[in-house]
Amino acid sequence: QVQLVESGGGLVQPGGSLRLSCAASGSIFSIRAMGWYRQAPGKQREWVAVITSSGRTRYVDSVKGRFTISRDNAENMVYLQMNSLKPEDTAVYYCNTVPLLGNEIWGQGTQVTVSS
Repeated sequence: QVQLVESGGGLVQPGGSLRLSCAASGSIFSIRAMGWYRQAPGKQREWVAVITSSGRTRYVDSVKGRFTISRDNAENMVYLQMNSLKPEDTAVYYCNTVPLLGNEIWGQGTQVTVSS
């Protein structure tokens, strides 16, 4: 029923930038809060950013001032602009609804690697 396709990841040097995109299918996209999550090797998936249906945003402390989440309801898209990237940002990034209830379907994510 729901489909999430993340894209835009890649290999960048510390201090670089990337813009991630999430194409979300489904009939209720426009009324749900959407967010980005990431999972680094050997770590649990963590929440990174959220944007509500009306555009309110919040971020995990570690990315505040560097990442910006946005959405385009008309096109069912969610974006994550990532600036001043650090090696600790290296992870697979996923989009999904916020909050998680435990029954969500996940996409394959997009790999972000920050390395010199």
